[in-house]
Amino acid sequence: QVQVVESGGGLVQAGGSLRLSCVASGRTFNIRAVGWFRQAPGKEREFVGGIRWSDDRTYVADSAKGRFTISRDSAKNTVYLQMNSLKAEDTAIYYCAGNNEYCSTYGCFAVKHNYAYWGQGTQVTVSS
Repeated sequence: QVQVVESGGGLVQAGGSLRLSCVASGRTFNIRAVGWFRQAPGKEREFVGGIRWSDDRTYVADSAKGRFTISRDSAKNTVYLQMNSLKAEDTAIYYCAGNNEYCSTYGCFAVKHNYAYWGQGTQVTVSS
């Protein structure tokens, strides 16, 4: 099995930055990609961005483009979500998820049902 654990959430003022981490453990050789999702109160869980294991290709949702970047430290089995210029509407619980299938398109990355392994989430609150 694979376990993923997020950390790094917190309270930040609008315009500030946070870096979330997602550490994978267990049978990490099963992972083909890691995605970041978020869920605000009363809303559906939505895709934020993802990274493909084979070539570190990243995909980022329009709402995050130019502000969020995703990177990976393969030696630590860790994926980072760097969030800059945060807005109040970025407030949500952020989840990382592991995908054991190969994805070659944004559409594949964005579908939460394609992910088999989910973390417990980390709260990000942006005050305006």
